[in-house]
Amino acid sequence: MTLKKLSLWGLTAALLGLFSCSNSNNAGTPKGKVSIIPMPVSVQEKADSFLLNKRTVIVAGNDADKQTAALFNSWVKELTGYELEIAAQGSDNAILLHSGNDTTNAEGYTLEVNNKTITINGNTGAGTFYGVQSLIQLLPVEKANAMYVPGVSIQDAPRFGYRGLHLDVSRHFFPVDFIKKYIDLMAMHKYNTFHWHLTDDQGWRIEIKRFPRLQEVASKRKETMAGHYGEGKFDGKPYGGFYTQEEVKEVVKYAAEHFVTVIPEIEMPGHALAALAAYPHLGCTGGPYEVGTGWGVLDDVFCAGNDSVFTFLESVMEEVLPLFPSKYIHIGGDECPKVRWEKCPKCQARIKALGLKDEHALQSYFIQRMEKYLNAQGKQIIGWDEILEGGLAPNATVMSWRGIEGGITAAKQHHDVIMTPGNYCYFDKYQSKSKTEPLAIGGYLPVSKVYEYEPVPTELTADEAKYIKGAQANLWSEYIASPEHMEYMVYPRATALAEVLWSPADKRDYNNFVERLKVHLKRLDQKHVNYAKHVFEITGVVEDNQKGGMQVKLDAKLDGGKITYTTDGTAPRPQGTAYTEPIQVTKTGTVRAQVFQDGIPFGTEYSQAFLYHKGVGKKITLTNQPEKNYNPGSPAALVNGIEGAPEYNDNQWFGYKTTPLIAVVELDSIQDISEFGINTVNAKSDWIYPPKSVVFSVSEDGKTYREKVVVNSFNKEGVYRWRGKFEPVRAKYVKVQATPYGNIPAGAVGAGSPAWMFIDEIIIN
Repeated sequence: MTLKKLSLWGLTAALLGLFSCSNSNNAGTPKGKVSIIPMPVSVQEKADSFLLNKRTVIVAGNDADKQTAALFNSWVKELTGYELEIAAQGSDNAILLHSGNDTTNAEGYTLEVNNKTITINGNTGAGTFYGVQSLIQLLPVEKANAMYVPGVSIQDAPRFGYRGLHLDVSRHFFPVDFIKKYIDLMAMHKYNTFHWHLTDDQGWRIEIKRFPRLQEVASKRKETMAGHYGEGKFDGKPYGGFYTQEEVKEVVKYAAEHFVTVIPEIEMPGHALAALAAYPHLGCTGGPYEVGTGWGVLDDVFCAGNDSVFTFLESVMEEVLPLFPSKYIHIGGDECPKVRWEKCPKCQARIKALGLKDEHALQSYFIQRMEKYLNAQGKQIIGWDEILEGGLAPNATVMSWRGIEGGITAAKQHHDVIMTPGNYCYFDKYQSKSKTEPLAIGGYLPVSKVYEYEPVPTELTADEAKYIKGAQANLWSEYIASPEHMEYMVYPRATALAEVLWSPADKRDYNNFVERLKVHLKRLDQKHVNYAKHVFEITGVVEDNQKGGMQVKLDAKLDGGKITYTTDGTAPRPQGTAYTEPIQVTKTGTVRAQVFQDGIPFGTEYSQAFLYHKGVGKKITLTNQPEKNYNPGSPAALVNGIEGAPEYNDNQWFGYKTTPLIAVVELDSIQDISEFGINTVNAKSDWIYPPKSVVFSVSEDGKTYREKVVVNSFNKEGVYRWRGKFEPVRAKYVKVQATPYGNIPAGAVGAGSPAWMFIDEIIIN
């Protein structure tokens, strides 16, 4: 599926008059002439300006500052056609760069602009670099022979020390030139850590000279999954690629020049199938193995009872460590099935010899053994939050991805934590509900939700909160095969997370951010970034109207836009009904809306179908809350008239694993009811199983219930919209209990772990 392209006219219109930013009540928020992302700690605008022209000199006194000056010059040349002289000294008409040696907040800086000089004082070279990144955002976005820089006084430093972007190159391989561009954009947004996911089941991407079959075998697969995981389709085309050690050195050097640290990830003990295909003796069964062609969690992992596995991994690290000066090495540790270990004589012997409790403790042994080795080499490990299982390695840093619980647990144990929860930080999810979106893994994560993320959980004390070192966005590439698609998924969501990680929490304001983003997109244009435009399209929120019903509230951030809508399913027109107040949902049908600028539609229209029934908008209570990764946020989503999409990307599905869904819907009065309905999912290849049973009970007083309908069979594949009619019964309250399937059976992917149960829309008529 091709990515949507915004027309030249549309982009020009969207960015028209964009230097005006809305004011904010937050002190220090940029307004007027200043538009910086991420927002600095403090900005004071002055009635003054600096004229940058051909005679302007950049004064830089050390190598790091000269390097930063050269990077700034690349922007100047693109805007003006010339480069500025870099000199050792200067005063008037000069940009003065000075780096100190204050490591209390090494990335902090001050930036002063008056009519004679621009002065950037960085606490260290990194601070000066970030000051220059802010200076770049003070420059006009239009090309000119000379340009005025607005007078400002900026004091700035990051909120978090770890600000990361991840990139999976195992599922799909990305060339070195794109990796450099990825890092360049990171630095532009003041990210400082690049997490490079180099090995997985579907490909080993780093050259290890001692083990040539990693290049010859493990870096290649015979074909690649086409379409969604559950479809089971493949393209039949060989695929491969790896980075030579010289290329790795080139990337690491480029990153260092941009004050970005590169952390490599070498997966263990799971996600190891590519390595096993090259060296079968490292697995529990001895093979034969084949490099993974499909996605998901695969059962074949490194054998934890085989000492040759540790010899292999230590030998790999002997070549990896010199390439990466980072103090951290990421060793994965996630999604490691235990089915092979349970039957492996060597693994069972290891458990018995060490007196371990079970296979989870064996995984802990594996991680701790590798941690001791890496600590001895002067390195520390990072692992996904599964490394908490069986006991956490002593010096490990935890990357919390399965929600925030792992991060909370680790911080309470006084371990460093990097937050990367899937519902806020997984940029492989859909960012629009449009049917024209390119294929993605599922879920829905718009820019607005990224921006509202708070990395420090409220469950932590002030002392425990100190262990939250920052956060990271993850870019898993199962469904992202090209650089253009990757950019589309990352930006502008990465600009939102950049502000979350850098700027003071109490100064963040989404509407103000969007105004600054309008200016900022011009800079992304200059970098030829294929960013997504959804943030300026029309959006709609379905909400409780506080009158026992639902309503649709529309919004568009496009300057000069006019919203029109229809409720009969016809296409909105420029001269159609103008949106002035929330639209009430009173019947089955589709609300369609579009934002127009000068009579021309901008972006994808809003379209939402509603199934109206007696329960829509009525009071509903839940006994058990759904899992956090699939929690729409309010039980009202079960009776809002919206049926969940088969892509699971519309934030409508309630996900349960071990506890039943128990919901009570209270109607306006005692009335006749003759139909129930419920939506669920049967997609076992995605670890989603239908309910074991669903029971509908009715009551007139909300105290005494009697069972009316029991459903035990949901055999239809995919989204199953079950409906059942019966003789009318009088009731005001309807209780629904849906019980999860239980554990995934033996022989299926993920066997032994709890199956997901997805439920949406309780229908009452």
